[in-house]
Amino acid sequence: MGEGLFQPLHLILIIAIILLIFGTSKFASLGKGMGEGIRNFKAAMKEGEDPKEDPKKETKEKEEEKKV
Repeated sequence: MGEGLFQPLHLILIIAIILLIFGTSKFASLGKGMGEGIRNFKAAMKEGEDPKEDPKKETKEKEEEKKV
């Protein structure tokens, strides 16, 4: 047997205990929330990658929209 702290059997046991404590609905909503957070993070990272756009130009456009 391996002498690691987290063996596969230990991880399965920990997940089973978490499911018993929180239930499947809480566990599913936690996964959904984490997935949405990751998607939003990726979208935000893609917005910042476009070097062609001028951030000052966007700020000026937003200020003009507020005036109207």
